[in-house]
Order: sequence, then structure tokens, then C-alpha cells
Amino acid sequence: MKDSIVKKDKLLFTPGPLTTSPTVKQAMLHDAGSWHYEFNALVRQAREEILSLAGVTREKGYEAILMQGSGTYGVESVLSSAIPQNGKILVLANGAYGERMLQIAKTLKLDNAVLRSSEDARPNLDELRRILDEDSNITHVGMIHCETTTGILNSVDEVAQIVKGAGRRIILDAMSSFGAIPIDIAGNDLDFVITSPNKCLESVPGFSIVIARRQALLDAEGAARSVSLDLLAQLRSFEANGQFRFTPPTHAILAFMQALKELREEGGPEARLKRYQQNHAVLLKGMRQIGFKSCLAPEVQSCVITAFYYPKDRHFSFTDFYHRLSDKGFIIYPGKVSRIDSFRIGNIGHLTTGDIEALLKAVELTIHEMGIEMKKSPECVCP
Repeated sequence: MKDSIVKKDKLLFTPGPLTTSPTVKQAMLHDAGSWHYEFNALVRQAREEILSLAGVTREKGYEAILMQGSGTYGVESVLSSAIPQNGKILVLANGAYGERMLQIAKTLKLDNAVLRSSEDARPNLDELRRILDEDSNITHVGMIHCETTTGILNSVDEVAQIVKGAGRRIILDAMSSFGAIPIDIAGNDLDFVITSPNKCLESVPGFSIVIARRQALLDAEGAARSVSLDLLAQLRSFEANGQFRFTPPTHAILAFMQALKELREEGGPEARLKRYQQNHAVLLKGMRQIGFKSCLAPEVQSCVITAFYYPKDRHFSFTDFYHRLSDKGFIIYPGKVSRIDSFRIGNIGHLTTGDIEALLKAVELTIHEMGIEMKKSPECVCP
């Protein structure tokens, strides 16, 4: 069974969903009763382990809430449940996922504002201070930790210091970072942190995870703008009977429990981060040697996903490049940066440096097949 799964699947060099271990896949080959006490015990265990990974406790006022749907459902659940009717959110946007958070706020008809930054730059902290000083209506600030549009890693500590110092609440989309890249949730007094099992936790999609300060959620009681995404109602259901309010993603929960076990066995988030950093170092070195240039300055580049410029060669077609790599068993990611032609390669998931080296060989062979001449030069930063 294990060998057949490994041979069948192409390797996913994406920020998620991503390549999972054969044993995580195998964990889903069982059925679970959604109301059965054994399944409820797994859900309770999952919520406890999430709090432990987050470095917070229920005694200190934090809760872990699971919500059906993808990570975006989790973001919408928080925005639609945690911001009171007279509240206002300021979104820090330097990529597609900050823009998506803003779109959610607008669709929910929340009072909103935005601080935009270039897709290769972190938010301007002086501008953030100015906006918070001048607009007393802002109650919440939303930001993305790792913006996978480019792979940029935004500074949670600096933003949180400003936001909390101004007496506002903070909503952090940590979709692509939680489980590997450190986040000081308690130290930064973060109110809501949203993530997904199918990123650094190396499980499968099916639900999102919200780590919430209980008081921040209770203060918005009655503000829910959705029935199915009502975060406080979901928490109270878990507290009352251990159950999801609506049909739970049973197979995804089974996979998640196996993924958590494998995270512990690997050595926890610190060990996983080290592997991802090694993957990223091998990828960057190899792509530079082939002649590709990455789009971000090293000081803001995460180890999660890397954006690369298209080669300046008339023979290059990303669609052709993508399909040729896929035929060789490797799936990469198209670009999402609005102002440059780029593609992206992820470094996370059940991948090793050996997998990265195999991808690099496939990239070099594909470039040769396409008749593209690469100019090997030192690393370049986005203009």
C-alpha cells in the first residue's frame, strides 16, 4: 500500500495543499462516526495539541476552535464573528491574501481601511502608527504572517507592538507559517491566529484552525454575520458536547491526528523549520546555478515559498514549463505577483533536500528541452 501511494503521487512544491506522508494518507482509510465518543475524543485531543503548539493555554484565556472549510473559511469566520457591529478593521496588504482579507471585510459590509505596501516590502510601520493615531474608529488590525504571493515574511512582533500599544486587537493569518515559523502568540497578546492543517502541519485540507483569546470573542457576542461560520457558536458546541455543530470533516481529522504524531516524532516545529530552511537553501543555490533570479531580498524572504522571475528568453512559456515538469512528476506554482512575470516553488510539506535536488535536475533538463539559454549571474532583488 505504502509503495503504491509513493509511486502514484507527483511531488507538490506548493505552499499547500502539499505533499503528505504515506501514513497521513493511510490514516484516512477509515470511517468515523461524527457523533461517536471516540471521534469526539480525537477532536478534543486535537484542540489541546494545537494550544500546546501555539504556546498558550486555556487557563491563560485561549481557545482552539476548528471550523469546517479551507483556511479562507477560517479568516471569514473570524472577521464575521469577532468584529462588533460598530467595529472597523484595518487590513495590512502586501499581496493577494491581504487583499482577500480586505475583500472579505467589504463583502461582510464591515467598516474597513487598508494600508497597502509593495508586494516585495513589509508594511510601513510609521504609516501604521499614523493611521491608528488618526482613526479612533479602528478596532481591529488584520495582517498576513507569510504572504505566499511572493513568500515574504511580515514582522508580527513589530506590528503587534504598535497595534496592542494603541489598544487595538489583532487578527493574524498564519496560514503558511504556523507549525514551523515561530509566532509568540502570548507575548504579543495576539487575539486571533488562523491557520490550516494542510500547510506546515503537513496534513490534508478540510478544516481551518482558529486560536482565539476567549475574551476577544466574547466581547463580540451577537455580532455573527453567518450561521455556519459563527465562531463563538462553534466553540460553545465543542464545550457542550465535544461536537462540530454541522457535519465534521471526519477523514481530515483522522489525517490531522497522524500528522500531529509525525510532527512530534520529527522533533516539533523547531526541527520542521530546520528541514524547511535546508530545503530552501538547496533550492535557492540550485536555481541560481541554473540561472534563475528570485524576487525578494534575503531579509524578507521566508523559507515557505520562493518566487522566481521568468527567464528573459522568447522560448519560455510558463504553461509549457509547468506541463513538462508535471510530466516528470513535479508540480510547482504559478506566479501571483501583479507587476512581474514570475512563478513560485514551495519548500514545505513532506519533502527533503533530496526531493529538492531531484526537482532542480528536472528544471535544468526542462530548460534545455525548451531551448532556453540561461545567464548565470549573482542574485537579483525585485526593483
